[in-house]
Amino acid sequence: MAPLAGNPGADSASVQDYVKTIYALAEWHDEPVTSSRLAARLSVANSSVSEMIRKLSDLGLVHHKPYRPVELTADGRLLALAMVRRHRLLETFLVQDLGYRWDEVHDEAEQLEHTVSDVFIDRLDARLGYPATDPHGDPIPTSAGSITLPDAIPLVRFDDGHSGRVARISDEDPQLLRFLAAERIGIGSPLTVLRRMPFGRSVLACVDNDSDSDSGPREVVLGEELLSSIWAESTGQHANCSLGP
Repeated sequence: MAPLAGNPGADSASVQDYVKTIYALAEWHDEPVTSSRLAARLSVANSSVSEMIRKLSDLGLVHHKPYRPVELTADGRLLALAMVRRHRLLETFLVQDLGYRWDEVHDEAEQLEHTVSDVFIDRLDARLGYPATDPHGDPIPTSAGSITLPDAIPLVRFDDGHSGRVARISDEDPQLLRFLAAERIGIGSPLTVLRRMPFGRSVLACVDNDSDSDSGPREVVLGEELLSSIWAESTGQHANCSLGP
């Protein structure tokens, strides 16, 4: 791995997976990255996480003290962003050039990201036209290791009458992505939260895709999991979403 060529441990796929996961857990959330969160995300035992964190600490990739959250060092963040870059460019390639659906690409990219070279990734970036985001709206780091997140918040934080445009959708659950695709909700979709439902922590929202000539504005009920998985950039307070006369 070019960013840490002097650190042989960085060539390990498991090390790469761990630093990428630590970064991913903190990228869109303010919660501390704990061993239990890592274990749940990676579907491994807590003891396995503890052993790997000690290894990452020895490699100079994380800061960690017992019973405290895990934080990436500067080298750890550099390696994590290199892996994130690989993953998101590969996902973009699979969707744009190979016809994969956005719910199919995560596992494929997970396997490919450890096998391709930095030269391949740089050429793939150029081939794709230097995309800023992947199919789920996640920003793609530059080859220098910089990244800029959009000014977006989870839809669950939107007040009644608040409008926004979908900027990012979590790709953790393929079934959720398939549901949103069936509802024609994707990156760039305009959404207005109409009102909170009286039960189930769900909301009634209006979707108004400009290019969707089949149905125009339409109502959709979004449950708590969906509201927490969709990030949107605000386009205004108390906007109108016309559903007809």
